[in-house]
Amino acid sequence: MPARNDWFTRAETGADLPAIRDINLAAFETPLEADLVDALRADPAWIDGLSLVATDADDQLLAHALLTRCHVDDTPALCLAPVAVRPEYQRSGAGSAVVRAVLAAAEERGEHHVVVLGHPAYYPRFGFTRASAHGIGVTIDVPDEALMALTLDENHPLPPGTVRYAAPFGL
Repeated sequence: MPARNDWFTRAETGADLPAIRDINLAAFETPLEADLVDALRADPAWIDGLSLVATDADDQLLAHALLTRCHVDDTPALCLAPVAVRPEYQRSGAGSAVVRAVLAAAEERGEHHVVVLGHPAYYPRFGFTRASAHGIGVTIDVPDEALMALTLDENHPLPPGTVRYAAPFGL
């Protein structure tokens, strides 16, 4: 397996969709999670250029990360959808590379806020903190440490409110 700094990231293309589907099916416990990523592409929350892949030197897809539109009350934000890494490349740095790349792409586009509902041991390394500390919540019962938020621009602090996700999230 290549060293961590040997991963490459780029925007997904239409030709990548079958490989992304395979990554999602292999990485997630149920096909429903893989279906969610596909559904987000068909939703108005989809933002072209904020779905990235990590590859090796041969352009084999190893990981995928996707940001879609959500809102904290009426303030636009982004939601980090499930990040998927081929099982044999998990803990290799490919997932971290694609998460860092998709957050950098969002920042370059002038986005201010990102929320994620995910594993509390994984996302703090990217700067996410508990959303509740910012007055941010969701309409479902989730562990406090599982809902995290990140501001990409210190001039735009995280607003308090309730996260409204894209329809495919079912929340």
